Amino acid sequence: MISKRIQKAMEGNSAIRAMFVEGKAMAEQYGAENVYDFSLGNPATPAPAAVNDAIRELLDKADEAGAAGSLALHGYMENSGYEAVRAKIAENLNQRFGTSFDAHNLIMTVGAAGGLNIIFKTILDPGDEVIVFAPFFGEYRQYVANFDANLIVVQPDPETFQPDLTDLAAKITPRTRALIVNTPNNPTGVIYRPETMRRIAEILEEKQREYGTDLYLVSDEPYRELVYDGNQEDFLTKYYANTIVGYSFSKSLSLPGERIGYVAVPDEAADVEDLIRGIEISNRTLGFVNAPSLIQKAVARCLDEKTDVAFYDENRRMLYEGLTKLGFSCIRPEGAFYLWVKSPVEDEKTFVAEGKKLRILMVPGSSFGCPGYVRLAYCVSHETVKNSLPAFAKLAGVYGL
Repeated sequence: MISKRIQKAMEGNSAIRAMFVEGKAMAEQYGAENVYDFSLGNPATPAPAAVNDAIRELLDKADEAGAAGSLALHGYMENSGYEAVRAKIAENLNQRFGTSFDAHNLIMTVGAAGGLNIIFKTILDPGDEVIVFAPFFGEYRQYVANFDANLIVVQPDPETFQPDLTDLAAKITPRTRALIVNTPNNPTGVIYRPETMRRIAEILEEKQREYGTDLYLVSDEPYRELVYDGNQEDFLTKYYANTIVGYSFSKSLSLPGERIGYVAVPDEAADVEDLIRGIEISNRTLGFVNAPSLIQKAVARCLDEKTDVAFYDENRRMLYEGLTKLGFSCIRPEGAFYLWVKSPVEDEKTFVAEGKKLRILMVPGSSFGCPGYVRLAYCVSHETVKNSLPAFAKLAGVYGL
């Protein structure tokens, strides 16, 4: 008999992944060009050429050095990752965001998901609380539950999908240990403005003083570089001392399958040395041991490279303008590569089912803690977006839009 914990996890298994598998089956049945799969945030743009070049150069150099070169490239290193890689990332962050990191502030991770889990293992005890802003990436529930903590949901402003900060202040308790912030946001594409982040920091500082506890702001940043309309990349350690950043190269370099990212802990954070050491140990004891060695060294050579943001911007405009003209109500994305659409009926799962009849795959908002909406991941080909619009027109007709 499998464990009760995993039984519960199976009940909440990712609807996104299930739909992705379903979409592949539909593509085989009807042809990929006849299926409009907006389910998974799987980048449609290739990795920059510099990434593949870096991997080839690293492998060629290792071959030239013989057995010793291969062992050095593919062997173990400290749990936090190669010091030279961490130093390069720290220098890059300092140049871009005015931080003052060095190698010891960085821990290389198995993607952002691995980073969040080693953070939570380090800071959470059973019964602790982690606050999240709805709508949110559904896997947060599992990550928090992994450590017997409780997820507390703060509701958004339904007009803007910015967080309700009055609700945030009301939901912080003596058991609150962390707040997860994800901006640009998955699934809405909204960006939290500097004034919003300053007010969040004020609330956290007020509650720290009130309860005599340390409250960590955990910034989940896989979409940091994917911003539009003149919006600027932001780095949240400047707003609040007790900020821990989790980052992934999955979107910025189109490397989701390589599982590479980092955690950054500023020197200003409470108990910083214990925090860093705890995260390093958690990297090992959770079974990651260390981030993949080859891809660590490859991304360190590509820190100034970017994915094709203009490609996603074209899809964003085409899909947002196309759906709003058809009568759908959508939140205009400012970042990431998701469109948040209001369901024309209260039960958005019914709307999703109607879409499937037209081979449109959308993810129900209840997967993100916010029923009544659906998410469309527009990290697909331009042709998929363009060819989906007649199907969306038929779907609009079903609901008399």
